[in-house]
Amino acid sequence: MIKNKTNAAAGQVRTAALALLVAAIGFTLPAQAAEKVRIAMVVKSLGNGFFDAAHEGAKEAAKELGDVDVIYTGPTTPTAEGQIEIVNSLISQKVDAIVISANDANALVPIAKRAMQRGIKVLSFDSGIARAGRLMQLNPSNAELIGVKQIQMASDAIGGAGEVAILSATAQATNQNIWIGEMKKALAKPEFSKIKLVATVYGDDQSDKSYREAIGLLRSHPNLKAIIAPTTVGINAAGKAVADEKLVGKVYVTGLGLPSEMAGHVKSGAVKSFAIWNPIDLGYAATYAAYQFTKGKAQGKDGETIAVGRMGSIKLDASGEAALAPPFTYDASNVDKFAKIF
Repeated sequence: MIKNKTNAAAGQVRTAALALLVAAIGFTLPAQAAEKVRIAMVVKSLGNGFFDAAHEGAKEAAKELGDVDVIYTGPTTPTAEGQIEIVNSLISQKVDAIVISANDANALVPIAKRAMQRGIKVLSFDSGIARAGRLMQLNPSNAELIGVKQIQMASDAIGGAGEVAILSATAQATNQNIWIGEMKKALAKPEFSKIKLVATVYGDDQSDKSYREAIGLLRSHPNLKAIIAPTTVGINAAGKAVADEKLVGKVYVTGLGLPSEMAGHVKSGAVKSFAIWNPIDLGYAATYAAYQFTKGKAQGKDGETIAVGRMGSIKLDASGEAALAPPFTYDASNVDKFAKIF
């Protein structure tokens, strides 16, 4: 009888211990198994230094937030079709958010809407998707400031008078077209009345095509004084074209470029100055904003203020857009310093 009681007591102890173990496992498993927020950054094309730097910013935000995995992807060539295929794949993967720099504002709307219908938060940055296809658009800077800045740099380089041409990315690139529009408005101002825009060409954000287009401009317009390229790929290609055509000092290149790629052109004299915002900050802020949407801390309402970590906060306007920072000018006095960063 005593033996049976002892066995029963031992069984109760084992049962109690097992219950405690199960309870402990129950409390610890959710924390261990908690899935990270998956944010996909879809860029215009892979191998672009600007977006590589934006990726670094995205990774910084992910590390700071702690529960984020960044999926960095994009087509090999900057086409809307390539991006549509990638977004379709991301929908199948059931990512939590997509942050995209659009190759075509309107072509991406249907697939972006499909993603949002599946519960995926879609934001655009750098080059926007039309409003129907995203919750918000993060512009790197104010479009008017960007347009005026590029005309001012060209004017400073050529002494305020002469023929200029624009070498853009794709003809459908949202941001490029907006900036070109602002450049044309700036050229209508009295202070730039002696500057004449003679051509606008498109290199599709491909180095070889941008180079050929720049060569074409130099040979078709013998009186050309400056090439303005509002694209990091285009400005680099144009700088090389001017040097190869032995026109350094006669034709100047300006626009938006990366210090790491433009330092050599500044030293050669092909470029006096250029501008860009910090793509690391842009990628960081876009990723941080996407996280806020996934956590229900942002909805994309007009006038809404969204916290973006070390960048402070951004405020959405009536178009669901926000601007991050004004463009910064780089020249011989500072390009080497920043070339070490991006």
